[in-house]
Amino acid sequence: MNPAFYYDGHYLNVADQVKTYLNDQADFLSTKTVRSPRAVGDALEGMVASTFDVFLQGFCKEYSKEFARGAMANLAFIDSEDFYIVVDIKTHRADTEFNMPNLTSVERISRFYESEKNVFSLLMIKYRIENLKVIVTDVTFAPIEFLDWSCLTLGALGWGQIQIKNSDNITINHGYPRKVWMIQLCDLLIDIFYPKEILKIEGRIVRFEKIREFWPNKSD
Repeated sequence: MNPAFYYDGHYLNVADQVKTYLNDQADFLSTKTVRSPRAVGDALEGMVASTFDVFLQGFCKEYSKEFARGAMANLAFIDSEDFYIVVDIKTHRADTEFNMPNLTSVERISRFYESEKNVFSLLMIKYRIENLKVIVTDVTFAPIEFLDWSCLTLGALGWGQIQIKNSDNITINHGYPRKVWMIQLCDLLIDIFYPKEILKIEGRIVRFEKIREFWPNKSD
């Protein structure tokens, strides 16, 4: 069973509402915070989390925005079909350099998706600054399995991190099957990512074998 909230397209309306809501807010930046993408991002995340349940309308049975920094998500809700949906909020200032945010680790998503009732979602807020005004130009909201692998990559941290290649280019495949997406993830890890990591480790072993041979000949 797939969540109707996503597979019937209701999430698209939520993205539009978030964009409208943020652009309707009074200026909240100062001359100090306007230069800090982190400060702007924190402010946008806080505003979204404080009112996101309103945008969900009849799809939200329970809502939570109490997550520690570094957690898997910024907010979560149980929808009308009892799917547990967590939402990771990311922000991207359009006039900054290349941006590759981490989404989640491959181990974490694989464990989270052992339950078909769990959904991990991205909410990406793209914005620009005019004087002290934040102008939200685009909001992308979708479960991770709707993100096309052409706009994702795997980073070498822990078991591997799923990353967005470039926040300016996110491709959404509405209704894409989770089963197919997860099989593609496994294939990328097994056939490409981990073999490359093995080669890196082998090269590092050779490097330190040579260093190990060097040091016994040194004086104390």
